[in-house]
Amino acid sequence: MENRRKIVCIGDSITYGFPFGPHESWVKMLDEVMEEKIINLGINGNTTGDMLRRFERAVFRHNPTHVIIMGGINDVICGESFDSITWNISRMVDLSLKHNIKVILGLPTAVDEPGWEKMIQRIRDWIIDYADQKHLAVINFARAFYDDNGELRHELLLDDGGHPSVKGYKAMFEQIDLNVFN
Repeated sequence: MENRRKIVCIGDSITYGFPFGPHESWVKMLDEVMEEKIINLGINGNTTGDMLRRFERAVFRHNPTHVIIMGGINDVICGESFDSITWNISRMVDLSLKHNIKVILGLPTAVDEPGWEKMIQRIRDWIIDYADQKHLAVINFARAFYDDNGELRHELLLDDGGHPSVKGYKAMFEQIDLNVFN
């Protein structure tokens, strides 16, 4: 029992499962297929700065073996700079690695607002490059929201254009390769 993995998921409303609650989240779906303990630390409205400020207190108290870090959309909406967002993410990664926690980065999901989506895509590109440099696993949650032609799948988003529908959360879960936890 001591050698079992414990996975903490830190993020914003899309980790939490807004507006349906944690019982409809991709985190809950992951919990249902894994024998490991999965902990949802998503908080509605969190920016990567908020996540970083609570990171040590919130994550380390669970003594996880793995952490999934996903955020950035609220930062973009609030006008945070690209440099601030990427610094916050890299700091959470550094803190995790310092404590021998395996890091998995989640790519931010799609937003049906072209100006915001452009910046979010820049963050996704940075995360992919950063993860490659650091030899970190990535879950491409964004892929769930686009069809084979690169068109946004509106039916997977709520009317607000940013939060997943129940089908959207299911599509996010389907992007997770369980081998990232090995």
